[in-house]
Amino acid sequence: MKDALTTGLTTIATFVPKLAMFLVILLVGWLIAKALAKAANAVLERVGFDRAVERGGVKQALDQSSYDASDLVAKLIYYILLLLVLQLAFGVFGDNPISDLLTQLIAFLPSVIVAIIIVVIAAAIAKAVSELIAGALASLSYGRLLANVASVFILGLGIIAALNQVGVATTVTLPVLIAVLATIAGILIVGVGGGLIRPMQARWDGWLSSAELETGRIREQVRSVRISELNERLYDYETAPGTDGATASTQSRPYTGSY
Repeated sequence: MKDALTTGLTTIATFVPKLAMFLVILLVGWLIAKALAKAANAVLERVGFDRAVERGGVKQALDQSSYDASDLVAKLIYYILLLLVLQLAFGVFGDNPISDLLTQLIAFLPSVIVAIIIVVIAAAIAKAVSELIAGALASLSYGRLLANVASVFILGLGIIAALNQVGVATTVTLPVLIAVLATIAGILIVGVGGGLIRPMQARWDGWLSSAELETGRIREQVRSVRISELNERLYDYETAPGTDGATASTQSRPYTGSY
């Protein structure tokens, strides 16, 4: 009985200091994490991080959120620091399952951060490419469609790369991709073999007609630009010093494509 009481008192005497150390580390670490997250949020807002992110094409993803980009980064910093604090605090008790779990989570965090950066960069590139294609093909009826397709394609590549970074691309994206391709193939087989022949034929006729109209319009635009440039050159030659009257009278007629 005396030995059991001694063992219990020894266990309590050993556990209480560890518990006190655990609580102190947890409290101090929580305060430090909160202060650093608040400081990071203030610095990011001061340097214009939110405006840069909005120009990068992530604004649409944050429209439905109650946080801006600086708040999200600050929250991420806060929770990462909190995980480190928890790992340090539970380490007071020696080896335990919670410490092992926290160690695995912390080891996984760099891959998650890199994946987030990949998605953000892919979204920025997708937005830039979409605006570039839409501006270059603004005169074409299908310009916006091509811009959206390119944007979705680039963003999809970024998401696949991000999933590959965290190690879930082969277990998630591959079955989903196979399912999507199989669905599309099934729709095409059933549709083409059944009632989609006439609608597809009509759709192709419409696409070909639109392509012919667009080609003619582009040709006329190029011809107009060339005629305008030639007229400007003729005008410059006419008004140049040393040009005789006969030449000037000949060149005074604007060029319309043929004499």
